Amino acid sequence: MACLTQVVSVITPVHLPSIGYLADAYASLAAQDMPDGWGWRWLVQEDGRTGAVADALPDDPRISVGVGRPGGPGVARTLAMERVDGPLVKVLDADDQLTPGVLARDIATLTAHPSVGWSTSRVLDLLPDGSTVGFDSDPPAGPIACGDVHAFWLANDYRAPVHPATLCLRTDVLFALGGWMALPASEDTGLLLAASTITGGFFNAETGLLYRKWPGQVTSQAAHREPAEHATRMRIIERRVRALTALNTTITLS
Repeated sequence: MACLTQVVSVITPVHLPSIGYLADAYASLAAQDMPDGWGWRWLVQEDGRTGAVADALPDDPRISVGVGRPGGPGVARTLAMERVDGPLVKVLDADDQLTPGVLARDIATLTAHPSVGWSTSRVLDLLPDGSTVGFDSDPPAGPIACGDVHAFWLANDYRAPVHPATLCLRTDVLFALGGWMALPASEDTGLLLAASTITGGFFNAETGLLYRKWPGQVTSQAAHREPAEHATRMRIIERRVRALTALNTTITLS
């Protein structure tokens, strides 16, 4: 076995209703064909302290499990940051699945483009019957300039041109932004918008994620689209972007 010199930290928040999908998430991670010298660590963070998550995971030394007070997925993700080891952090929700080769593509992208701080991929919705549905509004493959995600988001009813559930970020970018926003939802959108304000990104047109649709999904609940709270979340994200822009905080990556 080759000696590992670089690690991608894959962060997964999980709450009790989604524990049953962890096996599929793990299988998709274990199937990744990593470039020479690279490996992954799976940082699974329970949004709570039941301890049930550890019992649902296989015995794999690459898995690290954490627990904490319930606070939602953004809090769980941010708590998992304490265990990050390596130059890159990949997002993987507990009920989603990576597609073959996506980690290698993320690594290749961020290695080949040193001025890029994050990468994303095409997404397919994974429906309950096992079928998948794609989208016809993906951006062109390639670099995404600072500010482009924000401009699209404003012009399209707060819908981003790329999916935050596919983010792979440089660790320094993630920590510079303080992790995920302390919001009850849309915290991943907030991170995407902030990252795309301070550094350019990249979109890979090859599918990188199967985004599971199921009745217990947090984003499928009525509360997720409750008008007053949704508007509040969007305004907070917008003010963060405008503040970062005003501070002229564009990062030069070395």
